[in-house]
Amino acid sequence: MNLNEYIDHTLLKPIATESDIKTLCEQAVKYSFKSVCVNPCDVAYCAELLKDTGVKVCTVIGFPLGKNNTAVKIYEAINAINNGATELDMVINVAKLKEGNVEYVKSEIEKVISISKGNVVKVIIESGLLTDSEIALATKLVCEAGADFVKTSTGITGGGATENAVKIMKANLFGKTKIKASGGIKTKQDALRYINLGASRIGTSSGVEIVK
Repeated sequence: MNLNEYIDHTLLKPIATESDIKTLCEQAVKYSFKSVCVNPCDVAYCAELLKDTGVKVCTVIGFPLGKNNTAVKIYEAINAINNGATELDMVINVAKLKEGNVEYVKSEIEKVISISKGNVVKVIIESGLLTDSEIALATKLVCEAGADFVKTSTGITGGGATENAVKIMKANLFGKTKIKASGGIKTKQDALRYINLGASRIGTSSGVEIVK
């Protein structure tokens, strides 16, 4: 198993400087990570640095709360793709899910997918804020909408990935959708545990430490 191929090398801190982003990209190339995951304002710079390297540029949509209007999420997605992003990690509106407004949640995902131009869409359900039944429901909605991945967490609100959440997601997965585990994954043992539970992608700011 090549762990590097699972890793989205992540830097989403508000104080991340251009120098920090450059280091992130250099590390991603050195260790052949799947992608770098950065804030939207850093996408164009990463796309320039990573051109022809094989490392993808991932960014976040509606991050971290998911409470943006749908139109704003759509604009963010279009803007990110135009700037060179090839993977989008969007946050659902967790409150709408908890209210039982499943059509809103599913429709929002579908709308982002519809303008994604075939680029990868991962949907963050913020599993730490959900009950077990809500994790199952959210996973099914993501699959029904046709997203490429259902992702556990932002790592900012509601805690990070848990074994329980990933097990529930795996049990309710169907279609082409895969699992991304993210939030609090800092060691090789952590990464392997989630991969063995069914994750196909790992979001972490500790990618270098994990592969070393």
